[in-house]
Amino acid sequence: MENKPRIFDNFMTIFQRRSSSPRSPFSTDSPKSIPFLSPIANSVVARCSKVLNTPTEDLCSSFDIETGESGKQHFEYARHLLEFCSYRAFDVLTARADYFSDKEFRRLTYDMMLAWEAPGVEDETIYKESVSPSTMQSEDDDGWSFFYSSSTAMAVQVDSEKTVGPEAFARIAPACAVIADVATVQNLFDALTNTSGDRLHFLIYDKYLQSLDRVIKSAKSVLSASSNLEIVDGEIIVDVDGTVPTQPVLQHIGISAWPGRLTLSSKALYFESLGVGQYDKPAQYDLSRDLKQVIKPELTGPLGARLFDKAVMYRSMSLTEPIFLEFPEFKGSSRRDYWLDVSLEILLAHRFVRRYNLKGVQESEAVARAILGIFRCRAVREGFYFFSSHYKSLLVFNLAENLPGGDAILETLSSCLALLRVSSSQADSSGIVRPVSTEKQHKVSPVSLLALRRFGLILQEDVEFDKDEIYGSGYICVGEVDPLEVAIKQSKVDTGKAEAARETVNQVKVDGIDANLAIMKELLFPLILLAKRVQFLASWEEPFKSTVFMLLTCYLFVSGWFTFVLPFILVSLAVLMLWRRLANKGKLVDAFKIVAPPNRNAVEQLITLQEAISQVEGLVQAVNVVLLKMRALLFAVLPEATYTVAIFLLLTAAFFVLVPFRFIILFVLMEPYTREMPLRRESSYRSLRRLREWWFGIPAAPVQLIKYENSKKKK
Repeated sequence: MENKPRIFDNFMTIFQRRSSSPRSPFSTDSPKSIPFLSPIANSVVARCSKVLNTPTEDLCSSFDIETGESGKQHFEYARHLLEFCSYRAFDVLTARADYFSDKEFRRLTYDMMLAWEAPGVEDETIYKESVSPSTMQSEDDDGWSFFYSSSTAMAVQVDSEKTVGPEAFARIAPACAVIADVATVQNLFDALTNTSGDRLHFLIYDKYLQSLDRVIKSAKSVLSASSNLEIVDGEIIVDVDGTVPTQPVLQHIGISAWPGRLTLSSKALYFESLGVGQYDKPAQYDLSRDLKQVIKPELTGPLGARLFDKAVMYRSMSLTEPIFLEFPEFKGSSRRDYWLDVSLEILLAHRFVRRYNLKGVQESEAVARAILGIFRCRAVREGFYFFSSHYKSLLVFNLAENLPGGDAILETLSSCLALLRVSSSQADSSGIVRPVSTEKQHKVSPVSLLALRRFGLILQEDVEFDKDEIYGSGYICVGEVDPLEVAIKQSKVDTGKAEAARETVNQVKVDGIDANLAIMKELLFPLILLAKRVQFLASWEEPFKSTVFMLLTCYLFVSGWFTFVLPFILVSLAVLMLWRRLANKGKLVDAFKIVAPPNRNAVEQLITLQEAISQVEGLVQAVNVVLLKMRALLFAVLPEATYTVAIFLLLTAAFFVLVPFRFIILFVLMEPYTREMPLRRESSYRSLRRLREWWFGIPAAPVQLIKYENSKKKK
């Protein structure tokens, strides 16, 4: 036991001798500890200063000058200073093409997130320094680390149990355009923490970056080996499938099918049929031009039979008949779903480019953003065998297409792309590019395009970048919220409401045509009763009542009082809804009780499963959903929708009162006729989309099916 202190002293002596050896040219004196920063934040800032070859004092001075935050509170100031140093370090670190292969890069970027969660000195109890002789590294000329040096006495050895939350990941990860995108960073975090309780462990983060590195290297190798494809300049090969004999891709045209290799590029889909020992000339399916393309999932099978749900259908104006690309696999259809999403992502990216008339570097940046999203999707899929759900997409344009308010996301994205610049003076006197502009409208670099260029995946040859005037920290700025992030958060709020409403819709959908007809009959009972009364009056079985009804109706039409009938009904409904809103006071609506029809035997059930009956059942379900949503509005299930509908009914009532009826008829006839006019096309599309999204967000009133009781059996 007495020899242990001696051994420890000898170890320390050896370590001190090795630490005094000559260092890398980047090495400077030990960075001074910043008093108001936590240990982990001091460690990150010190390593960033090493990367930038700039003393920490100069970094703090530059931060104070450029942001003017020297007078702010310590916690906010510390977090913004950490972001400032981290974003600057990203500019230098991402300049190399192999930074994902460097484990020290992965460790530093993860520590940035840890430090972002605890930047202030008041968090010292959370992150404690654990520098000990057993954890220090012996460093010499050959073993010197670009991120850690023995002179950095404040370097923190982070506990392996420390994890990162969603806010820190969303703030740091998008600073590298390849790691994450501002629009999909939350979905990426959810995918990585799918089984870890909404906290990101370093092992998962490290595995994700290594998987991303393999995906990018695979794309580079495929690009160099794609000699059989006649790709144009600037076109990137994104993914290839069908090269493994046990996992072919089958192309169906009519009743014929042929195996081959499928390639997705930044502009088109290529299918190469497998010939005798080699691939035939590829068939190209263009995704970049406006050919009214349709890509959707489809059923396929031998000789045209619709048996297997594992295919993608592609149709365009350039084809006489649609083609079907089948992705056979034993379990599920994740392979087909992946190719469906990535193909749609490239197609939607080019639609976005045409819609907002993007040209040059803006067009290339939009497509590059879609390509990086596909790389991230592949990295998660191949590294963790996980595929995102419909509303958790890792692809930007797929996400905007599916989320409520997705057009607002695309408009915000187009505004961000409008700020792109290839070269403008933003370097300070020291030659370091500033990631923060003092102006309100920040000029940003095409970081996605730049990332592909640095990896050797050329997308646009005619764009030249000034190395002194570009930076890789993305569209995010220190202490500021990205407009695209705001649009995404608002869309997620609407998505939550839509998903909650969708759950109520799924709950009220019942199986069986009899049950659905029973629900419809009960929901339409007031109208059915009114129709029976009118039919009774029209039968003239009681002449006095029929005569009174006829004279009253004629008087309403002749005198003009009939124009007030509809406003009266609308006002009555609005008053009833508002009264229900005040009377319910947030109480849940009682379930609509309906007596279920009697059960049928097996033969009768098989008969009802015919295709025609299934179509009728779907139609009845859709009508029931509409009726139940109207019931939910009537009983004020959703307060916001209640007020909206009530105010709309009141405004509509005023419209019918003030505007002559002949003009109303004219408006009703001319509105659909002029809907596709160039002047109205965009506004009509936006209005119809808003109306559909609002309707989908309305929950359906609950339905409870009561078990049928046969009175004969009781007797």
